[in-house]
Amino acid sequence: MDITDLLRQVKQGDLSIEEGAAILQKQPFEELGFAKLDRHRALRSGFAEVIFCSGKPDEYLTKIYKSMVEETGEAFGTRATKEQYELVKAVVPQVTYDPVSRILKAEKEGKKRDGLVAVCCAGTADIPVAEEAAQTAEFFGCNAERFYDVGVSGLHRLLSRVDRIWEANCVIAVAGMEGALASVIGGLVRNPVIAVPTSVGYGASMNGISALLTMINSCANGVATVNIDNGYGAGYLATQMNRLATSRSDKEQSDG
Repeated sequence: MDITDLLRQVKQGDLSIEEGAAILQKQPFEELGFAKLDRHRALRSGFAEVIFCSGKPDEYLTKIYKSMVEETGEAFGTRATKEQYELVKAVVPQVTYDPVSRILKAEKEGKKRDGLVAVCCAGTADIPVAEEAAQTAEFFGCNAERFYDVGVSGLHRLLSRVDRIWEANCVIAVAGMEGALASVIGGLVRNPVIAVPTSVGYGASMNGISALLTMINSCANGVATVNIDNGYGAGYLATQMNRLATSRSDKEQSDG
């Protein structure tokens, strides 16, 4: 919830003035000693704080999840292990874990999703990064449609789905090897393309640097590139674009 949503809920009567004031009066962060949880991040930016699980001591991780779920009913973490899932589940029973994307989350049921983000990946080895992107966008309120194994070595696979991809408000293109998928999609669609290089490939791919260089040197217009294997960053950015597109569409409909 951002500030605009908070004020709208107060105006509509969904929150009382006292409840709205209580939210704003809370300390903007919670001091845990080892961490300061940013309670007002969603109010400022529309995105709650996300947990990067990799490397966190067990006690820190469980306390962070427990605190966030108690406060908001939700928590979203990336790069988690199965062992971390078991630890967190002991204190937050509703938490779920996806071993493909390595996302560890507790999520409210019945969340509304708007717009459309197309998530494309070149090969099945790229799916973990693509899933991180898709599930990030979904958690933050987007409809995400997946188009997997549509790499340029079999271009007909991509072309068979391009009409649907063209309808998305933005496209995430995930690829390793030489990373050509983003440039091809950028030449086919009208909306922004977020390129995600992956570390998939043989020796000369240099753990994703080859795909990264291809993507940042794309000759297609409207292609922006995030870091190697950064599916989360792509999903976040896609959500921002999708929100802008859906809010503009809603405004045009209300004006009409």
